[in-house]
Amino acid sequence: MVFDVWKVLLTLLVGLVAGVMNTFAGGGSLLTLPLLIFLGLPSAVANGTNRVAIEVQNLFAILGFRSKGVSNFRLSLLLSLPTLAGAFLGARVAIDMPELLFRRVLAGVMLLVLALIFWNPTRRLYGSQPPLTPWRVLVAIVGLFLVGLYGGFIQAGVGFLIMAVLVGVMGLDLVWVNAHKVFIVGVYTLLALAVFALEGKVDWVAGMVLAVGNGAGGWVAGRLAVEKGERWIKPVFAFAVLVMAVRLSGIVPGWS
Repeated sequence: MVFDVWKVLLTLLVGLVAGVMNTFAGGGSLLTLPLLIFLGLPSAVANGTNRVAIEVQNLFAILGFRSKGVSNFRLSLLLSLPTLAGAFLGARVAIDMPELLFRRVLAGVMLLVLALIFWNPTRRLYGSQPPLTPWRVLVAIVGLFLVGLYGGFIQAGVGFLIMAVLVGVMGLDLVWVNAHKVFIVGVYTLLALAVFALEGKVDWVAGMVLAVGNGAGGWVAGRLAVEKGERWIKPVFAFAVLVMAVRLSGIVPGWS
C-alpha cells in the first residue's frame, strides 16, 4: 500500500485509539483491521498486517508485567501450547476465505464483540476458583485450542475467550490472568504472523506504523484513570465500530 501523509496520520491516530481500547477494555482490532481494509489492503493482507501491531503491543505488555514482578513464563508457555495448532488453522482459513465472505464475517464478529465489551460477561467469573480437576484441565486445553483458532482467524476480542478459560475453567488468580493473556496472545500471534508472512500477506510498513500508534495508545491509557476514560471512549468506539461494520457488511448499496 502506498502511504500518503494522511494515511500515515490516520493509521497512527486509529492505532492510538486502539491501544487505549486494548488497555481499557479490549477490542482494538475492531478498529484497526477495518481501517487497513478501507485504506486499500485486501482482507487477508489487512488481517496479516494487523498482527504486526498486535505482536509489538503484547511484547511491550509482557515486559511491563515482568518489570512489576508479575510473570511466570513457564506456566504462560504451557498455557500457550494448545493455542498454536488452532492459530495455524485459523490463519490458514482467513487466508483462503473469499474477500467478500471475510468482510461479512468480520462485520458480524465486530457487532458481537462490541456487545461483549459493553456487557462484559467475564465479570460473572470474578471470585470463582473451582478445583482444577483432570476434567477441567481437558476442557481448558480444548478451550485454549479454540482461542488459538479464533485468534489466528480474526483476533478481535480474544481477551474475553482467554478470560473465560483462565478464570472460569482453570480458576486462576485474576492478578495473573492478564500477564498470562498477553503472553499467550504474543506466542500464537507470532505463529499466525509467520503464516501470513510466508503467503506474502503482510504489509510491513503499514504494520509498523500501526504498531507505533498502538504502543502510544497503551502508554497514554496507562496514565489515564480507567473510570474517566470509559465514560467518553466507549460511545465514540461504539459509533466507529457500528459505522465500519455496516460498511463492511455491504448492506448499504454503493458503500463498501
